[in-house]
Amino acid sequence: MHAIAKLMPYVARRWRLWLSLLVTVVLVAAIAVVFAARMPSPAKSALPAPTATTASPKMPASGPSFVAVVPSQKPELPLATNEPNTTDYRILAQAAAEAIYTWDARSSTYSEVYERLRSWWDLLPDGSNPLTAMAHEFQVTGVTPASFASLSGMHAYRTASVSTSSCDEQLTQVQQQPAPWAGLHVCTFTVKVEEHQTAGKNAYTVPVSVMVNCPPASTAPVDRCAMVAFYASADRIVY
Repeated sequence: MHAIAKLMPYVARRWRLWLSLLVTVVLVAAIAVVFAARMPSPAKSALPAPTATTASPKMPASGPSFVAVVPSQKPELPLATNEPNTTDYRILAQAAAEAIYTWDARSSTYSEVYERLRSWWDLLPDGSNPLTAMAHEFQVTGVTPASFASLSGMHAYRTASVSTSSCDEQLTQVQQQPAPWAGLHVCTFTVKVEEHQTAGKNAYTVPVSVMVNCPPASTAPVDRCAMVAFYASADRIVY
């Protein structure tokens, strides 16, 4: 009995040790079962979840193709106010000469008069007739922003009509130095100008040279002529 009493504490300790070990094993097994149940199967995890907003783009079999658009002719220019639609350079040149010296300060501003005349001027691709040249020649006719403001106050307007004309080979300077390409023409006009204002009327004559570009020039509109320059300066008039 005494020996058994001495062994009891030892047996109790061993029993508690085995019980603790058994509980640990059971807990580890339970945790393993839980993790195994929560992990997705390999077959399902390899497939992406479908979404309603994701779509595979359909790529073309080849890259994009570009079509080069090459103009076959000079772009058509809109006609200016009162500009004749004609292939007769004389008709267009005379109409331009009269338009250069015609304006009405009672119903137009300087900018409107300038823009109207600017719409007659067809710029050449070589840059030989810049708008600065047109602005200079237009002011030579006696019209500047400052003077036009004064003319507007006097209810002034100007009319013009051609009295004489000479074109191309009729001009000595053209005979000596012909136009550089076929379709380019020069006409010089004597223009009768009448200026009307509240103080009365003033009439005078002035020369003006007009350059016109027509087919077959590659720089001209396809089916009509266009003004490319005019000269009112005394040293630029073509005789």
